[in-house]
Amino acid sequence: MTRTGKKTAAARKTTAAKKTTTRRRSSAVVKEAPAVPLPDFLDAAGTLTLDQRKLLVDQALLILGENYVHLPLKVAMHAVNPLQRLRVMRARMERQTDDTMQAEWMFHREMSSIFHSVRDLHTNYLLPVPFAGKIAFLPFMIEKCYGTDDSEHYLITRTITGYQAPQFGPGAEVTHWNGTPIARAVALNGAVFAGSNDAANLARGLESLTLRPLVIQSPPDEDWVTLTYVGLDGSQQELREQWKVTANLPPMTDLDAVGEASASMGLDLDSDEKSRAKKALYVRDVVELERGRSSAELAAPAAVAGADLPTTMPGVFRAREVVTSSGNFGHLRIFTFSVQDPVAFRDEFVRLAAILPQNGLIVDVRDNGGGHIYASEFTLQTMTPRRISPEPVQFISTPLNLKICRRHKDNPSGIDLGPWFDSLDLAIETGAQYSAAKPITPEDGANDVGQTYHGPVVLITDARVYSATDIFTAGFADHEIGTILGVDDNTGAGGANVWTHGLLASLLNEPPPPDETSPYIALPNGANLRVAIRRTLRVGKLAGTPVEDLGVKPQETHRMTKADLLDGNVDLLNKAGALLAALPVRRLELKTSLSGTTLTVAIDAQSIDRVDLYLDDRPISSEDLTGPLSIDILEVTAGALLRADGYQTGSLVASRRQVV
Repeated sequence: MTRTGKKTAAARKTTAAKKTTTRRRSSAVVKEAPAVPLPDFLDAAGTLTLDQRKLLVDQALLILGENYVHLPLKVAMHAVNPLQRLRVMRARMERQTDDTMQAEWMFHREMSSIFHSVRDLHTNYLLPVPFAGKIAFLPFMIEKCYGTDDSEHYLITRTITGYQAPQFGPGAEVTHWNGTPIARAVALNGAVFAGSNDAANLARGLESLTLRPLVIQSPPDEDWVTLTYVGLDGSQQELREQWKVTANLPPMTDLDAVGEASASMGLDLDSDEKSRAKKALYVRDVVELERGRSSAELAAPAAVAGADLPTTMPGVFRAREVVTSSGNFGHLRIFTFSVQDPVAFRDEFVRLAAILPQNGLIVDVRDNGGGHIYASEFTLQTMTPRRISPEPVQFISTPLNLKICRRHKDNPSGIDLGPWFDSLDLAIETGAQYSAAKPITPEDGANDVGQTYHGPVVLITDARVYSATDIFTAGFADHEIGTILGVDDNTGAGGANVWTHGLLASLLNEPPPPDETSPYIALPNGANLRVAIRRTLRVGKLAGTPVEDLGVKPQETHRMTKADLLDGNVDLLNKAGALLAALPVRRLELKTSLSGTTLTVAIDAQSIDRVDLYLDDRPISSEDLTGPLSIDILEVTAGALLRADGYQTGSLVASRRQVV
């Protein structure tokens, strides 16, 4: 098997071609998609026949009953029965005709409600055209903060360029939503778009007040909203604003395609759609840099704002040095893991971290709905001397999952399901509910570069962290990389690999000839279904614990303040800086020179009292450190891999690798 951590010649050629294309398009202008009022958009919607609706219900019953890995957990934990609701819905359809069937918006609403009932943002009913690829929006964003007395406040934090209303803008405080107190409106809305825990419910309820991806969320019931707010001058104000609909930016990955990227996705589609929508509505500079291709890798680094470091992935990373009350530190925001090339993602993270201050790094994954699981787990190694154990995953044991794994047990199409086949095959006899637990991420790729950043690290999370980002956070905790600082009491608690109905169907059709007994039938009008196919389990001290519904709790918490929302997260960064300042700063530098077959190694270290040296993983020397040290190693061949492991009072605290 080709080592995952290295690009093949073909991959390098493809990357070069992509970069050439990026350069050729550099002179193009990405036009903002036109927006239309919600009623005008809905007037053109509604073309599903009764038979097409029956097909959607039948296929939903299939994937929830035969593929959905969390079904037993969800039925037990949330007292829901999505299969029975679908059966009842299907039975009632037999008593309908094309003339008497319910309005299409009611059909979409009921299907969405059934899928939302399992409180799993991986498992979704995706609406057909014209809803797919569209967003409904209001021209402002609302975020929550806390006062000194722990009271909740909801502030306007962004408006679309050119939007104006009396005494309205960042800092205006919303008090009522359509006459309902804003906190209650958020809670009611959160109950509709349910997350895995209370924090996730409220976070998603707030986001969905002003932004809804129509592929996954039903259109708003109201044509407009009435907003009551305290104006910037303290006056009481009210405005009425109409919902509008526009096209969203395209996704990075074709999730239906048979390939390593689509099969390795851990993605909250709702968050990913909203992330792209926010970029399209509020961050046009990034859209222009990416030439409208979300999360694109640029040919050359570019900076979005004056204080930011230039990056080849401006839609993925934001890197800068921040000044806190405890000193200056690096701040590296990761907006998404939804990329095609996980190695390029990891390498750009390494490059940016290397040019930030080395005395402490703030890694900020708030609002990150996940993406490529490889990208999340490949990155962990760069911040710790410990060997990374990728999270293992399990299928639920069903005849259909066994059929899929049998077809792909020898990796005929680039999706290797062999590690799970034997256990699923035995489950028929043993009655095991789940397959064996094996990692998706290749362990060699998760460890092929090792630690590159040696300063202390703080990870900032919130309740919108989900999927591959939940996996990243769990790995950060399980390998004891640093301190987790949460602005909510938990992450979104999404622990699974997710596949679409289109991908499941393709896996029984590729490679040719197609399986004539496949139960998957093509869905009408561009509709789709997504399902959590493999559940993830923790490693380390919590080995075997599922991530789903439990999430990762932070060691420290910070309640967002008004200054955070309006002044660049100043209080949050001060809290992170204080945590970093209390941790030891380590350094492990190697300088090597090879003369003939003698390798001279100069070691300079800080907060390390012993260094063990390895050459191509064979132990060479163990040295106590009281200052800079130089040693000679005999009979060394050029190209060998030197590894230095640093210890303090017997604990492994740093590691560095270098090819000689």
